[in-house]
Amino acid sequence: MKPIRLMTGFLTVGVWTLLSRVLGFVRDAMILALIGTGPLYEAYVVAFRLPNMFRRFFAEGAFNMAFVPMFSKKLETDEAPAEFASQAFSGLASVLIVLTLIAQATMPWLIFGMASGFAGAAQFDLATEFGRIAFPYVLFISLAALASGVLNATGRFAAAAAAPVLLNVLLISAMLVAQAVGGNIARALIWAVPVAGLAQLALVWIAANRAGVPIRIQRPRLTPELRRLIKIAVPAALAGGVVQINLLVGQQVASYFDRAVGWLYAADRLYQLPLGVVGIAIGVVLLPDLSRRLAARDDAGARNALSRAGEAALALTIPSAVALIVIPLPLVSVLFQRGEVTADDSASIALAVAIYGLGLPAFVLQKILQPLFFAREDTRSPFRYALWAMVVNAILAIGLAPVIGWFAPAIATTVAGWAMVWLLARGTGEMGDAAKFDDRFWARLWRICASAAVMGGLLWAVNLALTPMLGTPGWRYLALALLVTSGIVSFFATAQITGGFRLSDLRHALRR
Repeated sequence: MKPIRLMTGFLTVGVWTLLSRVLGFVRDAMILALIGTGPLYEAYVVAFRLPNMFRRFFAEGAFNMAFVPMFSKKLETDEAPAEFASQAFSGLASVLIVLTLIAQATMPWLIFGMASGFAGAAQFDLATEFGRIAFPYVLFISLAALASGVLNATGRFAAAAAAPVLLNVLLISAMLVAQAVGGNIARALIWAVPVAGLAQLALVWIAANRAGVPIRIQRPRLTPELRRLIKIAVPAALAGGVVQINLLVGQQVASYFDRAVGWLYAADRLYQLPLGVVGIAIGVVLLPDLSRRLAARDDAGARNALSRAGEAALALTIPSAVALIVIPLPLVSVLFQRGEVTADDSASIALAVAIYGLGLPAFVLQKILQPLFFAREDTRSPFRYALWAMVVNAILAIGLAPVIGWFAPAIATTVAGWAMVWLLARGTGEMGDAAKFDDRFWARLWRICASAAVMGGLLWAVNLALTPMLGTPGWRYLALALLVTSGIVSFFATAQITGGFRLSDLRHALRR
């Protein structure tokens, strides 16, 4: 087999994802500055989350978790992979068109199901209107995700990783144009969502054709291969549904507290930066690589790929988590506090960021461990584990809210994330050595943690020293840059000394 260059792929996806998330911060900062955290913002959050909720089923979630391993194995054995991709594309499109039509007719009920606390308030009608406009995004982005899966399986990651950048570019452009002409910024923003989805689909569909896997629209047919794909995808869809129920429970709880939906969403955007750059990037690259190695019976290569992916992911995730816990307020205040966002908003968002930071390593570990199951076409086990995690999340979110208030969903999400990791790790016990981290991984893990602890202490001290600058409008960006730079330099310098992460290993991996 021609192996996928794991670290090169990881860096390609990571860099493009980083650009997308940076632009996402610019987008979210503009939205908060221009429309605040009031009814318009909360309506936008719920409406935008609605297609993204279904996206988890049909895009990078359930469908792709079943499609990518099957397509990767067909590609490895040269069993008409393009025909299989075209069949899956057409079948998925037909299902999504029907889903979109149903959603348009039932939008008020969908909005009530997502945020019943909005009933009778201005947010409800706004969210219903915005939801109808935004929902077709799920059709375009899910088909784009399938084409991206084709590209990833062939080892071509750039176009698929670059596609999300288009979303943020178009949303930012829509707001700038609306502001320049004196238009309605919120409506310009929401109309740009489906346009961005169509642009992403066009980009990856063209790239897949250029990669030698032409995807053709054909009459949907329930072939034996599609039946098998559906059989594998259904448990994954149910697992994806459990994850969405967790988000829904959290949003329902938050909708009963003033501005809490916006606070949790802003905090989610911040911790999603390292999660996207590291966890999602590793998962995107690792799944097709493991699938192809297992098809070629390369167990030693699969174990090495898993271990090196785990090392790289945790070397970036653990210090990121420490930073979110130690300096959440400087991050939030500099990035978001302007326009309609107040200091009280920043303090609330920072609290949620710190809580999510405690769960960040768990969210990334899930992205590393789940491909071990999906590459073996086992989607049932992750579904069972997700059910248990859902129970943990619901009990904590609903049970803690009357006691501690609006941030109960953040605590529930973090604890449920670690519960899911424990269950996934326990479930890999019967997969043999190919599904176990090697000795080098375990030897380096504690060194990574020690280096991150040193970094955390330095960040705390530097934050105290820079507090006056961080509170000064003209200097706060420079102060935050100095703070973040000190953390990055201290971690990697310490990790180089302890052996937790060596630049020579990275250079070696990139040359392979």
